[in-house]
Amino acid sequence: MRRFFKIAIPVFLLGFITGNAFWYLASPLWIDKVVSEVAPSVTSNTPVKIGSFVDADRTHKGKGTAQILETANGLVVRFTEFEVTNGPDLEVWLVQAADPKSSADVKASKWVSLGQLKGNIGDQTYAIPNDVEIENYGSVVIWCEQFGVLFSPAALSEPTA
Repeated sequence: MRRFFKIAIPVFLLGFITGNAFWYLASPLWIDKVVSEVAPSVTSNTPVKIGSFVDADRTHKGKGTAQILETANGLVVRFTEFEVTNGPDLEVWLVQAADPKSSADVKASKWVSLGQLKGNIGDQTYAIPNDVEIENYGSVVIWCEQFGVLFSPAALSEPTA
C-alpha cells in the first residue's frame, strides 16, 4: 500500500499541475469573451485618428476598426466590429511605430499600455492617459504580454474628409 501512495501522489500532482497549465494556456483558443460596451459621448463627430485591425500572421488574426475619439474626459480608443484571436494575457497598447508588422517591430518601438483586453469580440472603449501625446503614436495593437507576441495591429491615420 505504501508503494502505491509513493507512485500515486506524484502522478496526481503532476497531472493536476499539467492539467491546470494546459487549461490556462489553451482554453482561450476555444472560449470567446464577448463584450458590447455603449459608445462614449464624443465632443467631435470626426475621430482624431482611425485604423483597421489586420492579421499579425496566420495564427493571430484580427479585424475591426480602432478610432481615437475625443470625449469630455479626454481621449479614448474605441473598437467597433472588433474580433481577434483569443489568447492569454492580452493587452491593448498604443505603439509609436506607424505600422508594425511583427512582434519585433512592436518591441523596438515605444508603447503605452491601455490595460487588459476586455473581450476578444465586440465593441469596447479604453481611456488614453492624459499625459499621452497621441500625435506621437501611429498604431494600436493587441499584445500578448505573457509571451511577447503581436496578435493584431491597427495602423492609425487621420481620417479623410
